[in-house]
Amino acid sequence: PKMLENFLSTHKAISFVGCLSQLHFFHFLGSTEAMLLAVMALDRFVAICKPLRYTVIMNHQRCTQMASTVWVIGFFHALLHSIMTSHLNFCGSNQIHHFFCDIKPLLELACGNIELNQWLLNTITGTIAMGPFFLILLSYFYILIYLVFKTLSCSMLHRALSTCASHFMVVILFYVPGVFIYIRPASDSSMEQDRVIAIMYTVVTPVLNPLIYTLRNKEIKRALIKMIRRKL
Repeated sequence: PKMLENFLSTHKAISFVGCLSQLHFFHFLGSTEAMLLAVMALDRFVAICKPLRYTVIMNHQRCTQMASTVWVIGFFHALLHSIMTSHLNFCGSNQIHHFFCDIKPLLELACGNIELNQWLLNTITGTIAMGPFFLILLSYFYILIYLVFKTLSCSMLHRALSTCASHFMVVILFYVPGVFIYIRPASDSSMEQDRVIAIMYTVVTPVLNPLIYTLRNKEIKRALIKMIRRKL
C-alpha cells in the first residue's frame, strides 16, 4: 500500500518502521510463494505419476501440514532479514534508490560492516529460492521420464503437459528475475538494472498469474473468445 501511495503522491517518504515492515512482508510473501510453487510441482508429480494413490498421498491433513510449514518458514526467513537490517547503522543519505524497501538498496545506504547481512542474503535467501527451484525441476524430470517411458497414449501425454504448462510458466516468470537480482554477486549489481527487473516480479508476474491459471478454465476461454469476436 505504501508503494502505491508513493507512486501517486509527490511526497515520497516512508518511516523506518514502515520500511522494515515493507521489507518483511515482501520477503515473507515472496519466499512463501517460492516454496508453494515447489509444493504445487510435487502435487502434479503425484497426480500424474501415482494417480491411483493421489487421494492417499495428498490427503487434506498432509496438504495442511505442507502449507503451514511453508508459511512458517517464510515468516521466520523474513523476520531474520528484518531484525538484521534493523541493527544496521544508517548515517549517510536516507534516499532509497528503489521504489520499495528491499535489502540490497538498504545495504547500499548502511554504514559499517554489512558482510553478515550480505552473507545471509546470498546464503539463506539463495537456499530458500534455489532449493524449491531444484525440487520443481526434479519433479518435472520424473514427470517427463514417466510420460516418455511409461505412457503410450498421446492424449494422456497432451493432457499431462497441459496440466503442467501453466505452473511451469509461472515458475519461469517468478524465478528468472528473482535469481538475476538476488543470486548474482554484489560486485556485478546495478541498482538501476535491479529496479527495472524488480518491476517484473512485483508488477508483471502478479498481473499475469491469474490470467495464466484461469485460461485453462474452459468457461473463461469461451467468455474470452466471445468478447474478442464482439470486438471484431
